[in-house]
Amino acid sequence: MSKDIDIFTIGFTKKNAETFFGLLSESGVKTLLDVRLNNVSQLAGFAKRDDLKYLLRELCGIDYVHIPNLAPTKQILDDYKKGIISWEEYEVQFKSLLVQRGAEQLIQSDILENGCLMCSEHEPDFCHRRLVVDYLGEHSGLKLNVKHLY
Repeated sequence: MSKDIDIFTIGFTKKNAETFFGLLSESGVKTLLDVRLNNVSQLAGFAKRDDLKYLLRELCGIDYVHIPNLAPTKQILDDYKKGIISWEEYEVQFKSLLVQRGAEQLIQSDILENGCLMCSEHEPDFCHRRLVVDYLGEHSGLKLNVKHLY
């Protein structure tokens, strides 16, 4: 029997710090799961690893975990951004990567529960965080109730 788990996703682009941390606080997120490949050099200062970890804890009481194995490789990401591959091909390559990495075994269900996958993309439609929650919903044996925070 699968367990129901509430899980969220968020991107920090097009959000100021007040909006970003407000959305996380209001939603009841317990752990922010940073699924970016690079979490130290971002345009938004509050999204840099050390600042983010501090602000999450101090402002919201939210834990921070970086899980780079749930991010695309630099090659896949660069090929998509440069237009070498389409979004559809990106999805195929990224899902294949998740299978190779055994992504469903990388996260325990207690971290997923009221967890929030974060990356930079504003909306989840063309973002790997949506692909990760879709994949986990299909392969983890858990029933994920996904809410994308805007």
